[in-house]
Amino acid sequence: MNEEYEKLLERAHSRHEAMKKNLALVSKNRKAKNFDKEVHAIHEKIFSEIDCTKCGNCCRNLGPKFNETDIVRISSELGMRRVAFATVYLREDEDGDMVLAELPCRFLGEDNLCSIYDSRPRACRNYPHTEEKNLQPKMRLLAQNILYCPAAVLIADEIIARFAK
Repeated sequence: MNEEYEKLLERAHSRHEAMKKNLALVSKNRKAKNFDKEVHAIHEKIFSEIDCTKCGNCCRNLGPKFNETDIVRISSELGMRRVAFATVYLREDEDGDMVLAELPCRFLGEDNLCSIYDSRPRACRNYPHTEEKNLQPKMRLLAQNILYCPAAVLIADEIIARFAK
């Protein structure tokens, strides 16, 4: 992993409780105007500077949830039957969701590229979930993602600076 990204993650770990509290304040800030629009702009700016292929930490440490559409799309790309794909690559978690059977993700290459990138699960496409709608109440999720994603750390820093008042 890129040294700069490692330092961002180390900082997030060492300041996690404070950042989590600040993000909780943000989620309750009723004066935050145009929150989604501003966060989406922050997301675009940060991801224009971050190269996920120099990290891959999410793919090594987090298992995305696979919905039925994901399973059908990926199994088709791999030339597998849906049931065979699920049997080989997935397991049901304690919440009844289909997730990766093992980590790191078996589709992550040594070069941090995803071998199924064009058909990857929706959860991977949306990670770290800072382009979604109605983001303000979802700051708890961002507080978790800062432990794994350098971009999420930078996005959280900007959100806290703008909205934790």
